[in-house]
Amino acid sequence: MYFSLPVISFKAIRNNDDFALNSVRKACETTGMFRLTEHGLESQFENFLKNMKAYFSQPLVHKKKLERSEKNPWGYFDRELTKNKRDWKEIFDLIATSSSDIFDSDMRWPDTPILFKEINLDWHKKNRDIAITLLGKISLILGAPEEKLTKFFVKEDTSFLRLNHYPVCNNPAKSHRDFVDDGHLGIYDHTDAGALTILFQSETPGLQIREGSHWKTIPSEEGELIVNTGDLLQIWSNDRFPAPVHRVLANKKYKRYSAAFFFNPKYETNVVPLSTTDRKFRPLNWGDFRTKRSAGDYANIGDEIQIEDFRIR
Repeated sequence: MYFSLPVISFKAIRNNDDFALNSVRKACETTGMFRLTEHGLESQFENFLKNMKAYFSQPLVHKKKLERSEKNPWGYFDRELTKNKRDWKEIFDLIATSSSDIFDSDMRWPDTPILFKEINLDWHKKNRDIAITLLGKISLILGAPEEKLTKFFVKEDTSFLRLNHYPVCNNPAKSHRDFVDDGHLGIYDHTDAGALTILFQSETPGLQIREGSHWKTIPSEEGELIVNTGDLLQIWSNDRFPAPVHRVLANKKYKRYSAAFFFNPKYETNVVPLSTTDRKFRPLNWGDFRTKRSAGDYANIGDEIQIEDFRIR
């Protein structure tokens, strides 16, 4: 079952169009997800995807030369856990700079394919520019100046880009099942830890959003990006903008590729609701939260830290 997300023009958002901003507000208050058009990246989709496919098509031994670890989380990995369940995917995580890296680690780049570094750094920068604009407008929607939220991202933010490849899976989970014992999911159900996520996806569908007790598939539309809110925005909005629970299905016939830009603040950022009355969350330090959440990518450490742990009871 396909789910129809609102379609919003980035150009209209940037120009403070009332209809577009109202559409963003409604999307953030309900699904937490919307489709973004007129973002300026349309002409780069084909080459970006081609380069991503070229990277993941290389021999495993070559990709593992830059395998990431708990000490250096930047690079290749094919054993990631989501809520202590192994995902059916392989990834490459990258950042634009190591200057603010809490892990005290360097970004390492593969020699092949050609222009891999240049293409992905350009994609990172342009997604970051889009995210800054979106977050500024969302801050206005919440009744605060744009810089009230964007100030945490101006310098040394911890945003990163994740390239995803979901190989063909001979034993995918049935899409209607919430709890999977005898099948695989590309990514198990979760919310994103940061403020915003901007997603590029290939033509193979797989992304699903949970609506009530049902999972609904988000179609992949040519030339569009998917934007969803994250945990930090749920706290800043004091629950007004809930982070959507989503997952990715494995596919027994087709490969799937995607690239998720995770818009994250400086590590020292203390996140509290913008509202000064009836706050529903205690302060959350992003650096601590990110470090603990990241540890669960590599091993079963018990219950994964969530923003619910910071809710005032």
